[in-house]
Amino acid sequence: MTRALLTPVLRTLPWRALAAGGATALLLAGIPRMLSGAPDPWLGLISLRGAALALALGLAFLLDDPARHITSAVPVRRPLRVGLRVALAAPWAALCWTAAVFLVPGEARPPVGALTLEAIATAVFALAAAALIIRRSTVTGPGTAVSTWLLCTAAAAFLLLPDSWSLLVTPDDPRWTDTHERWAMLLAVALVVGTRACVEPLRAGLRLRPF
Repeated sequence: MTRALLTPVLRTLPWRALAAGGATALLLAGIPRMLSGAPDPWLGLISLRGAALALALGLAFLLDDPARHITSAVPVRRPLRVGLRVALAAPWAALCWTAAVFLVPGEARPPVGALTLEAIATAVFALAAAALIIRRSTVTGPGTAVSTWLLCTAAAAFLLLPDSWSLLVTPDDPRWTDTHERWAMLLAVALVVGTRACVEPLRAGLRLRPF
């Protein structure tokens, strides 16, 4: 059954939103190469973080499905349908992120492992939010709401978080390691929330019969 679903699911993926997110990510990552002068590590860091956010904004639309209320009647559970979408989009996202990393000049490239953790956590948060909206509402396209929320959250994280909880530090900052431990915890939370949100709610509660 999974093989039979691959082609229909592949056709219904929001490729325009995914392509727009990928193209924006590559454009942002390529900014350091477009400028003359010596490569700037700070600019490389900002460019890759912008690329990670752009990819996450594209993935926020991954669960958009105008035919959601029709496909919900098929004998395939939601975790499988969501899992197929994620599995089909994951190679594209990995390829875009790899290209973005290599677009940044080596002299300006921040630690790739740490930035990849940030990118994965941001993307998983977007997917978890979309899955949560689908679980708790009847909307067919949560992508717009999730992308707006993600932009606001990124701005709030940059402007409002205290220094002791900052998530956007530079590699030479002594908080770099501690910050990415927090990123790992956020990723774990997002995975738990997203996995739980993919479970289909019961249509009706169990009723106890009187003896």
